[in-house]
Amino acid sequence: MKGKKFVGFGEMLLRMSPEGYLRFAQANKFDLSYSGAEGNMAVALSYMGMESELVTRLPENDIGMCAKRVLDHYGVRTGHIAFGGERLGVYYLEKGASQRPSKVIYDRKHSAFSESRPGDYDWDEIFEDAGWFHFTGITAALSPTVREVCSEACAAAKRHGVTVSCDLNYRKTLWSEQEAQSVMRPLMESVDVLFANEEDIEKSLGLRAADSDVVSGKLSVAGYSALMGRLAGEFGFKAVAVSLRESLSASDNNWSALLYSGGEVYESKKYRIHIVDRVGGGDSFASGMIYAMLNDYAPQDAVEFAVAASCLKHSIEYDFNLSTPEEVLALARGDGSGRISR
Repeated sequence: MKGKKFVGFGEMLLRMSPEGYLRFAQANKFDLSYSGAEGNMAVALSYMGMESELVTRLPENDIGMCAKRVLDHYGVRTGHIAFGGERLGVYYLEKGASQRPSKVIYDRKHSAFSESRPGDYDWDEIFEDAGWFHFTGITAALSPTVREVCSEACAAAKRHGVTVSCDLNYRKTLWSEQEAQSVMRPLMESVDVLFANEEDIEKSLGLRAADSDVVSGKLSVAGYSALMGRLAGEFGFKAVAVSLRESLSASDNNWSALLYSGGEVYESKKYRIHIVDRVGGGDSFASGMIYAMLNDYAPQDAVEFAVAASCLKHSIEYDFNLSTPEEVLALARGDGSGRISR
């Protein structure tokens, strides 16, 4: 690994949410923020003191520039953003509570980023001082041309000796299981570190953990441990990190994770979390793991750090995990009281 700069490739989105826990039908105004899986990770890592960059495509208008300024504000490098197209993608979020689930509606067709094409980005220059490249299944789902850019970026990352990671992030509103598997399985040939949750592996790669049921919340550690070893064997991953969410309700979850590394499986402690905002929870887990790996944490310490980072994100409004390494380490080491820090 040459350096420690993180590079993410993905779409920035405008998030529109009714206030509090109002339903769409009740809303007469929406709260506005900016989001996007890889952007969430770039912000989180920058906030933790790491060098990070987001490679994306934005419309050359006021909204596109606002999205860029948000990244600039958090110290994310934006020097390789392409400009073009007509619109920024949007998603609408209705936050769930108790037994009512959250709801997401995407409005991102024909967005500036989804029209990205091979040759739009100078990957050799981008990876010149990079140590880590990350993309997600969401990015690959957006259009055939973006999938080509993902392949182009992965090939360039490999030429430059850059570690490649992918979060499968399956979204049924963006593509079918069959389409996802036809695209994601070939892309896995370039991936060193895989991130996924309980559902993603089945939907995106066609493999399922034994004795587990996402809907009922039944999760088998033994089943996932065996599956992670199988994934590493089939695709050659150096590490596989799986977040495990036991959904008690929309408001309360149990949260833990497993890390497969060096032929061994490491299990984190389990947190009972009361959710303020769950969007970006998986991104904060992946960014926490990448922070730990770039800083040479031992595998057990890495999975504990990643889960603690994600646990804290669930207490933070909007999509970015604005937690410092010190805050994450305090929780990972056992201080989960929530008492005022004076």
